[in-house]
Amino acid sequence: MQHSHRLPISSDPLPPRLLSRLAGFADLFTRPTWSNVLLLLAGVILAPGRRTVTAALRILGRDRDPNFCTFHRILNRAAWSSRAVAGRLLILLIKAFVPSGAPIVIGLDDTIERRWGAKISARGIYRDPVRSSKGHFVKASGLRWLSAMLLVRVPWADRIMALPFLTLLAPSKRFYTGKSRAPKTLLDWARQAALQIRRWLPDRYIVLVADSAFAAIEFLPALRNPVCFVTRLRLHANLFDLPPQKRKGRGRPPIKGKRLKKLSAILNDPKVSWQRYRVSLWYGRTNRLVEITSGTALWYRGGVPPVPIRWLLVRDPKGELEPQAFLATDLNARPCDILAWFVCRWQVEVTFEETRAHLGVETQRQWSDKAILRTTPALLALFSIITLWAHDLYQVKNPQAKNSCVVSKNSPHVQRCDRRNSPRNLASPDFFHVPAAPR
Repeated sequence: MQHSHRLPISSDPLPPRLLSRLAGFADLFTRPTWSNVLLLLAGVILAPGRRTVTAALRILGRDRDPNFCTFHRILNRAAWSSRAVAGRLLILLIKAFVPSGAPIVIGLDDTIERRWGAKISARGIYRDPVRSSKGHFVKASGLRWLSAMLLVRVPWADRIMALPFLTLLAPSKRFYTGKSRAPKTLLDWARQAALQIRRWLPDRYIVLVADSAFAAIEFLPALRNPVCFVTRLRLHANLFDLPPQKRKGRGRPPIKGKRLKKLSAILNDPKVSWQRYRVSLWYGRTNRLVEITSGTALWYRGGVPPVPIRWLLVRDPKGELEPQAFLATDLNARPCDILAWFVCRWQVEVTFEETRAHLGVETQRQWSDKAILRTTPALLALFSIITLWAHDLYQVKNPQAKNSCVVSKNSPHVQRCDRRNSPRNLASPDFFHVPAAPR
């Protein structure tokens, strides 16, 4: 009978250069658990295909280890906090990729991990965003995860990357059936994630970017300074002017001013001044030219306190794309920064796809509730850890390389254009004005 080669127990599973980056997480585990975590981590990185505990042990030559159940207990029984690990990982990512004083841009989005099995209590039926379209609805059985990712420009990749650090399980309403606590919606989980991130970074300017699923007026009041939330805005949203500071006579002071024009009406207003900007990559095209206009208003709906916002209206001069509107809760945010922040959000979808293709997300087979809560966030966090390792190797070979934040004021993703500039100067971080076209 053939036996697989077994590595010595005393050998280090990872090179010292990689272990030094993980030293900040050691105190979050017990000493025996931490040594097993390193072994399991090395096996998950090396294993092709499915990322199960058995596959990780097999690639390390430990498939016949009599204590194999110890590695399963790391996920379903060992005492450690995934939230504490997420906080440490966020600090490491910021120190490595974000310059001091630059805004911390974080993308929020949910994804469906397709899983089947009656023993998975948090499993639900959701709309499959990949296979569905406007006229075709496809359901998917699985787990819904809300992930927060740091959006930064990685020098050696020469592109923006979304690095996951915090991933939360957001079950459907069916999960709460028969339980004493009230159901929590996706917005409730997003609100808690935003408040947790603010506790981790109390002195930094935080920008949260999300899609239209989070564009709810009830969600915005919970995000106070120093958090700026950027998302889409409906063209027919009810916008009002700020209330007057002084009011004559008695009565309750007004909470809003006069009603403003709908954004759909502003599109056809010839008196509106538009500025041209060039977006480096948007909707599959590089150097796309758009026109934008912006303003401040109160977003109001009956029964909900009004929220002051800065709205941004974007249109395509060629008419290939439909006009779009965005909002930011920071009234002092520049329109070009708002557009640049939202353009960065598309990298979140890229990270979801890459973790499925290269890190085996949706291939794990845990049935324990605690193991399910830990496995998928760990695989997504592994994407960021591997990026940190690659960044350390890049700095060793290029010691003079400087990190740059993708969403700083001079972001190369959105640039004001000038007809006098040649095409080779379009990557300049400066902003140039385009004279308005004659009407």
